[in-house]
Amino acid sequence: MQVIDIAVTKVDQLGMLLAQIADLEAQAEAIKAELKQTEGKIEGNLYKACVTLSQRNVVDNKAVFAEANIPAELIAKHTKTTAVITLKVTAR
Repeated sequence: MQVIDIAVTKVDQLGMLLAQIADLEAQAEAIKAELKQTEGKIEGNLYKACVTLSQRNVVDNKAVFAEANIPAELIAKHTKTTAVITLKVTAR
């Protein structure tokens, strides 16, 4: 058996950590889905959870603007732009 000696870079470290986090998040989501089957308080030995049902209303701004015939210039005038830096790590 041949041992491959490679240097682990910061990008590699980040990629491995993100892969571990993704696995943990998938496990957490599966447990959340199971717990959400019951409404109310759920007691553990170390933690407790509370599942509540609610409704959320969301306004489709684009549809409202279009129906109200609001000019694109007015929308642009009141639109806030924020700089965003994105880092994406993928396996090789």
